[in-house]
Amino acid sequence: MQNGSEDDNRINERETAGMSEAASATLLKGATILAVAGIVSKVFGAIFRIPLTNMIGAEGQSYYSAAYPVYQLLYTIATAGFPVAISRMVSERIARGDYINAHKSYKLALKVSAVLGVIAFAIMFVGAGAIARFYKNPGAEASMRAVSFALLLTPFLASMRGYYQGRQEMKPTAVTEVTEQMARVAAGLTLAYIFYKTSLEKAAAGATFGASAGVLAALIVMMFIYRSDRGRRKKLVKDSILRKETDRQRLKELLIFVVPITIGSSIMPIMFNIDAAIVMRRLLATGWNMTEAKKLYGLMGGYTDPIVSMPLVFVDAICISLMPAVTTAFTLKNKPELDGHIKAGLKTMMVITYPCMIGLMVLAKPILTMLYFKKPDEAMTAVPTLQILSVTIVLLAIMRAFSTSLQGIGRMLLPVWNLFLGAVVKTIVSYVLVGIPALNVNGAAMGSIAAYITAGTLNYLALRKYAGVSLDVKSIFVTPLYAALIMGAGAMASYKLIYLITSSNAVSTMLAILIAVAVYFVTVFLTGAISREEIEMIPKGDAIYRIAVRMKIAR
Repeated sequence: MQNGSEDDNRINERETAGMSEAASATLLKGATILAVAGIVSKVFGAIFRIPLTNMIGAEGQSYYSAAYPVYQLLYTIATAGFPVAISRMVSERIARGDYINAHKSYKLALKVSAVLGVIAFAIMFVGAGAIARFYKNPGAEASMRAVSFALLLTPFLASMRGYYQGRQEMKPTAVTEVTEQMARVAAGLTLAYIFYKTSLEKAAAGATFGASAGVLAALIVMMFIYRSDRGRRKKLVKDSILRKETDRQRLKELLIFVVPITIGSSIMPIMFNIDAAIVMRRLLATGWNMTEAKKLYGLMGGYTDPIVSMPLVFVDAICISLMPAVTTAFTLKNKPELDGHIKAGLKTMMVITYPCMIGLMVLAKPILTMLYFKKPDEAMTAVPTLQILSVTIVLLAIMRAFSTSLQGIGRMLLPVWNLFLGAVVKTIVSYVLVGIPALNVNGAAMGSIAAYITAGTLNYLALRKYAGVSLDVKSIFVTPLYAALIMGAGAMASYKLIYLITSSNAVSTMLAILIAVAVYFVTVFLTGAISREEIEMIPKGDAIYRIAVRMKIAR
C-alpha cells in the first residue's frame, strides 16, 4: 500500500488523464457498444413475441402479458438503480486510485440488491395466485411463478454489469445483454412449443421461464469474465492507495443514487400494471365473459406491443447521444447550441417515428395477418388496436426527447413526476374507456396516448421554464410528417396494386414496405425534412447520408 504525497500525485495524474481526449474517446466507444447491444437485445425481445403469439394466441398471451408487468416492476425495484449507482461509486474511487474501496462498494451494493431480489422473488412466487386473482386472470399464476426465479439472479448480474461499467469496460455488459436475450428466446420458445398442445397456461409459463433461463445464461458468462479478470483485480488492489471509508458511508451514498433512479424507473412498469389491473376487471364488469376478456387483453400484449416496440430501439439510441450533448451545452450556457441539440434530437426522432406510425396505420391489416398467419381471426381483431397504439410511437418519442433533455440540464426528478401524473391520467382514461363495450381494450390504448400527451406537455413546459428552450414547430413536426404522409400513400397504393397482381398478402406487404422505405428515403431529403447533422444522430447515419449524396437527393 502507498500513501502521502505519492498518493496525491497519483490522484492528480488520474484526474488530468480523465480530462484528456483519450478518455472522451473511451466514453464514446463505451456508449456506442452499449447502444448497439441494447438495440440487438431489444430486437431479439420484440421478435420473440411474434412466433410465440402464433403458437399460443391471444388467450395464451393474456397469461404472459399479465405476468410480465409484475415481474418488470419487482425487477425494477430490486435492481434498476444498482448498475448506475455501482458504476458511479466505482468510477469515482478508481479515479482517486482507490481500488480497494471501489471493490468494497461493489460488494456492498451486490448484497443490498441480492436481499431485495430475494424479497421480490418471495412476493412474486408466494403471491402469484393472489396477484393473478386480483388481476382477474387466475390462469397467469403459473407464468408469474415461472418468471419469478429470474428475480433471484438479476441482482448479481446487474451489480456485476455496474462494476465493469464503473471501470469503463462496457463489453461485459454488451456481451451478457445479447447472451441473455438469445437464451431467453431459445428457452422460452422451446418450452412454449413443448407445452402449447397440452395447456396454454403451461405454454405461457414456459415462455416466461425463458427470462429466468436468459438471466442464468448471462450470469454464467459474466462469472466467467469476472473469474478471468481475477489476476488484474489483485494487481489493482495491490497498487491501490489506502483511504479510510466505512460500510455506513458507502451505504448512504448508494441509497442517494439508487432511490431516485428506482422511483423514476418504476413509473413505466407501473403503467403496464395499470393495464393488467384495469383491463380484465373492466371487461368482465361490462358484459364480456372470461374467455372473451382474456382474448381481448391478449390482443394488446401479444399482437400489437411487439410491433409497436420495434421502432423505439432507435429512440433509445438517440437519447444516449442527446443526453451528454444537452448537458455540455447547458453547462457552458450556450443557448443556441442547447436549442440546436434538442431540435436535432427531436427532429431525428420524428423522421424515424412518423413513417412507423403512418405505415402501421395504413398497413395494419396486412402486417398483422402476415405476421400472425396462424391466428388470422385474432389478427384481424387486433387491427384497430395497432392503429391506435401506432400513435404512441411518436408521442413516446417526443416525451423521451423532452425527458432526456430535462435530465441533461440537471432536472432529474421532474420527468419522473410528470410521467407519474401521466400514469394517473392513464388510469382514469383507461378505466372509463375500457368500460365502453365498443372500445374495450382500445380504451387502454387511448389511455396510453393520454398519458404520453400529459407527460410530454409537462416536460416541454418545464424545458421552457428552466432552459428557455424554443422549438421550430414547422421544421420539427410538420415537414417530416408531410414526407411520411407521401410515403403512406405510396405504401397503400403499392400494396393494393401488387395484391391485384399476386393475390399474396405476404408478398404484397413485404414489397409495399420496401417501396415505402424507398419513397420515404427520397422524400425525406427532397422535402428537407432532415439535415446532415440530424441524420448522423441515427446509428450508421453518416453512411445513410453518403448514399443520399450519391443519389443526388442530398448535398
